[in-house]
Amino acid sequence: MLKKLALGLMMFLLLGECSEACSVIVVTKGASEDGSVMVSHSNDGYDGEVNLAYVPSKDHPAGSMRPVYASAAALGAMPEYNTYDQPNLVAPERSADYDFPDRSRTRAIGYIPEVGHTYAYLDADYGIVNEHGLMMGECTDMSAHLPEVPFKKGGGIFYASELSRVALERCRTAREAVELMGALIDEYGLWGSGETLAVADREEAWVFEMQMSPTGKGGFWIAEKIPDGDFFIAASQFRIRGIREGDSNQIFNPNLPQMLKDAGWAAYDEEGRVDWVKSLQSQEFYHPYYSKRRVWRGMSLVAPSKKLPSRVGGWDEKTYPFSVRPDKKLNVEDVARIYRDYYQGTEFDKTKTTLAGMYGSPYHYASEIGERPFLSSNTSYTHISQVSDALPSPVVWMSMNTPYENPFVPFAVSEVPKEYRALRDTYDSTKMYWTSNEVMALTQGYFNIMSPIVRDAVERSEANSVRLINASAVFSKEQFADALRGNALKIFEDWKELSRRLMMKFNAAAGVKYERLPAADTPKKY
Repeated sequence: MLKKLALGLMMFLLLGECSEACSVIVVTKGASEDGSVMVSHSNDGYDGEVNLAYVPSKDHPAGSMRPVYASAAALGAMPEYNTYDQPNLVAPERSADYDFPDRSRTRAIGYIPEVGHTYAYLDADYGIVNEHGLMMGECTDMSAHLPEVPFKKGGGIFYASELSRVALERCRTAREAVELMGALIDEYGLWGSGETLAVADREEAWVFEMQMSPTGKGGFWIAEKIPDGDFFIAASQFRIRGIREGDSNQIFNPNLPQMLKDAGWAAYDEEGRVDWVKSLQSQEFYHPYYSKRRVWRGMSLVAPSKKLPSRVGGWDEKTYPFSVRPDKKLNVEDVARIYRDYYQGTEFDKTKTTLAGMYGSPYHYASEIGERPFLSSNTSYTHISQVSDALPSPVVWMSMNTPYENPFVPFAVSEVPKEYRALRDTYDSTKMYWTSNEVMALTQGYFNIMSPIVRDAVERSEANSVRLINASAVFSKEQFADALRGNALKIFEDWKELSRRLMMKFNAAAGVKYERLPAADTPKKY
């Protein structure tokens, strides 16, 4: 056991202490309350971008080339390419939202042939959703064989962030995106770390997993379709198991089994098939509960009737299925509650450990060996993408900072208000990021005193947004986008008022007396 813990700690250090990796969730069409498909992603780590960028559709001249950029979200800053944590991209040719006149332009690390027309999409550290409803969500995964591969000239040029953006620019469906990304890996290669991309459209959803090659050329990749009616979750660990040749529910390079054998990595399941997880030794950051306990918690929250065990025998155990059918149909609010979970009501409650913060806070501000909850002090943003034929446009529900203290704010695939674009290294009171940061900092410092007030504000805000979305059938795309922008600006004003209210109500120096509030572990919803 000590050897396993030491290996997990070593692998964590290899990927950098600033990274906590992410959690990704998919709700298929048949599993949702209203027939929506949803893909969500918490961007966890100090190096996360906080901006929601709009990239418009474009026509490109024949013969033009598309630059491929590096990302600090992979393995940190790359000054020689003007690639930094903040902003994550300076590329005004791609979008006005990537135009920062006082910052050095990001330099390309490679080029691929451009296509004649590219689609509009919303972007952050990773691509999110395009105008046709193709959605992406990401989490970083562990491979003990090859934890990381820095970029070097002559090697692979794609990391998951740019891979997701190219797919959003060029594809309408999840299957098209899977096939394109696989072809790009085969031709241009990977660098960075092992990654999962959840890929979904209006009808179906896939899990696309990728790993760098020890040769520095190409890469390993595989995708598996999530059965309609199911809920899927990944948390910093690969989830696809046996490679099934001839199965239409899997897509991979036909040479994948042989490639794994040639690398000396191939491991097999009980049916004699090459096992993707075992072959890559997709272990935990901290064995055994950094990843798997989040998988258990997510599945247990949506399908408690399955009575899944909270403990496993090891990193390669098949304790949890690839996906589960929820006990009841899910909506956006259900997904949001999962990202606000800190194992409350279980023996793993983060407020009950020695690393818990003051005032009943579930936030931990130190690295720990053990289970990691969805809720994290290091979350830079969380999004829930939603597509449905009943909506005028795909929607991204975006929560700035940690989602417990911040509402999910819906946006259409269109221009984003400037108030929702900020830099983390420049304080600006006219930005939602900094206002939400103030509310977050106050609440995390005095959690059981302030969180009931903040929780009520979050619930009211999201209830108003849900009502607006539900009434959207009468809107055109343009009207819908305008309505959501107006709603986002109102939420910004509400959060400025909330910050002022918290400061005034609990300012002991001003002699303000406050009433006793209910404990934070008895929430109405989450």
